[in-house]
Amino acid sequence: MSAEALRFSRVTHTYAGRAALNDLTLDVRAGEMFRLIGPDGAGKTTAIRLACGLLRPRQGEVRVFGRDPAAEHRAITALVGYPSQRFSLYGDLTVDENIAFHAEIHGVRGYAAERDRLLDMTQLTPFRTRRADKLSGGMKQKLALACTLIHRPRLLLLDEPTTGVDPVSRREFWKLLSEFLAAGLTIVMATPYLDEAERCARVALLHEGAVMALDDPGALQSALPGAMLEVSAEGTRPPVDALRRLPGVDDVQLLGDRAHVRLSSSDGNGGDAVQRLRKGLDDAGIAATVRRVPPSLEDVFIHLVTRAADAAGARRGDGA
Repeated sequence: MSAEALRFSRVTHTYAGRAALNDLTLDVRAGEMFRLIGPDGAGKTTAIRLACGLLRPRQGEVRVFGRDPAAEHRAITALVGYPSQRFSLYGDLTVDENIAFHAEIHGVRGYAAERDRLLDMTQLTPFRTRRADKLSGGMKQKLALACTLIHRPRLLLLDEPTTGVDPVSRREFWKLLSEFLAAGLTIVMATPYLDEAERCARVALLHEGAVMALDDPGALQSALPGAMLEVSAEGTRPPVDALRRLPGVDDVQLLGDRAHVRLSSSDGNGGDAVQRLRKGLDDAGIAATVRRVPPSLEDVFIHLVTRAADAAGARRGDGA
């Protein structure tokens, strides 16, 4: 079996003439947690469905453990677990009965011990006789995960699994995934949430169906040019327009009651970056707190999208 769990080679897929994926190339190593990150419409769900064999690419090649997921769908079904966004539990069946049903449709025999193990890991053992429609949202999510893993797949594909989940359930879900990862499962997750990416070995930042960057989160953050400063104004929102007018400022993004200010690489990497920005604010009569912070993945993503948009605009201008 291939040590490479999932590979996309120059994959393009379109819907009604619109490219959902555009020359997508990436690989996922067996045993790693990999994340596809991007806004709605970036191509995340299309990539997951192609990996499941639910779609065939218009161009390019998809391989799951060396197999074609569309042409060898029966074999892939045994290797892949996929609770879709519309994954529906059977509300009139109990927790036990739902897991049993999924075991039987996968042809799993003697699944009682595995079911007990999954129930214990998901903390659902006390609720095994409860009907699925009587479970909370977080418990339904954990039951869906147990149903997906009952046939012991080697690759788990998750499409925005924490969307709409409360913070406590989300934390429990991540703990579960860490345990499954430690047991050798490969996990690929599609999500719009950049703040969770640090939990993954590598991430791919998608925009308009293409990979803008692919690396481990720390490498992506350290590669962002310039210095990142956080500005908070006393009793009000940071003065975004005023910050953008200061010399040496490349970009300003408002994040709630704070602003992330990225200084240019030629002007902002010195130790006096904070002092110079603070002086600029003082000269403008703006009272604010300034401190240097590490860039977030959101800062990286915004920088890459802005750079791509500027390049596209320049190309259009050259062609005018």
